[in-house]
Amino acid sequence: MEPLCGKPAVSVIMPAYNAGKYISEAVRSVISQSCRSWELIIIDDCSSDDTADAAAVFSAADPRIKLYLNETNIGARRSRERALKAARGEWIAFLDADDIWEEDKLQKQLDFAAEKNAEFTFTASSFIDEKSIPYGWIMNVPEETDYSGLLKQNIISCSSVLLKKQLLLYNTPSGDGTHEDYALWLTLLRNGVRAYGLDLPLLRYRVSRESKSGNKFRSAIMTYRTYRLVGLSFFEAARAMFSYALRSIRKYRNIRNSGAYAGSGDKTL
Repeated sequence: MEPLCGKPAVSVIMPAYNAGKYISEAVRSVISQSCRSWELIIIDDCSSDDTADAAAVFSAADPRIKLYLNETNIGARRSRERALKAARGEWIAFLDADDIWEEDKLQKQLDFAAEKNAEFTFTASSFIDEKSIPYGWIMNVPEETDYSGLLKQNIISCSSVLLKKQLLLYNTPSGDGTHEDYALWLTLLRNGVRAYGLDLPLLRYRVSRESKSGNKFRSAIMTYRTYRLVGLSFFEAARAMFSYALRSIRKYRNIRNSGAYAGSGDKTL
């Protein structure tokens, strides 16, 4: 199977826990990429449903898809770290097991990264519900964001990111009860990495009650802990939380008003 986009190869990392309802859709969106120079590393985090069985069907049919089974539940962060050790690509992309990519996501993002000479890129997002029915709102992104801007709102959806593997080897802040992907983006930007946004909705982001931050109050607490994790003082974190709350309310209303919102939570609201 000859790659159509050439090198560098992309390693797609997909941690999965009890994602049996959605993982086939997510994997198919990788297989359908116009860029074919990728590998998909799925880490089943000791699921109690049929997640591993569904993933195994794909790994048996396509040598680019690797499935690893955790013996115990270790969480998304440590599952991603396990996948990162196995990754062979120069570029890393993340895809949650309940999200979906548009078929030209990787190719357009690689082209964009080359145009900007970028090491870290992300895209705009559209939204779908638990039945994959689309909402009408698009979360647009700026051409570039910096540390101070990202403190006000996390506009970088994890499943939209494409970044150089080398950036992940030394910047892995972690803490229980935090948004660890958000902490990573903040750490990278604070250290001078530039994050470029491709304002095309190449990610279909699933709004689900089952996400760990589906509860808005819990998500807010996790965001506050994230600010503290990356070194903000109590007062700095409180100030950032005020901006976060205003923007989250606006985002929630945009999604709710754009379709048949059924009371679902949002992984990053």
